[in-house]
Amino acid sequence: MKKLIILLIVITSSFSNAQSDRKIIREIKKYQASENKEFSNEETTILETKDFKTFSGLEFYPIDLKYRVVAKFIRTPDEKPFLMTTTTERLPEYVKYGEAHFTLDGKNLKLELYQSTTPSKDPEYIDYLFLPITDLTSGDGSYGGGRFLDARIPDGDTILLDFNKLYNPYCAYNKRYSCPIPPKENDLLVRIEAGVKDFGEHH
Repeated sequence: MKKLIILLIVITSSFSNAQSDRKIIREIKKYQASENKEFSNEETTILETKDFKTFSGLEFYPIDLKYRVVAKFIRTPDEKPFLMTTTTERLPEYVKYGEAHFTLDGKNLKLELYQSTTPSKDPEYIDYLFLPITDLTSGDGSYGGGRFLDARIPDGDTILLDFNKLYNPYCAYNKRYSCPIPPKENDLLVRIEAGVKDFGEHH
């Protein structure tokens, strides 16, 4: 009887995990569709005219939930603000807010999260953290200048990082934009085959 109960618990748990995974995948697909909608709309696109005319959608790596990680979040108070290098002479000021520690492909990894020293007037972005990264796909499948991930200040000591939602800086599509260059501290020595791919020549 005990074995049967354990088996039922395992089956129920597996079913519940599968349901949860399907829900997450649906949410990522919805995010991808909203990105494509923005790029396809003449009012909101950042594409150059020649690219917009032939645009048929962004390319994404296949959705893979191994790239959705719960990282240990360590707050780093008393950091000094610094000027982040960009693709132009613009030097926006950020401060390191915390670190995310996690394991991927058997490697212990760390990313720094930054906060702008110019507070946003939009209440929706009050708890926004900036997470720029490069990895071993940068220039080999994904945009060479790195990619960004939106993050929020977590309530506790963990933070969810879903690399399936990695997106390119505007410079990947249009050179008239000024884009932050990910600091070397955020160069991951693994391939993050998730999120948006490079905006290739075929567009």
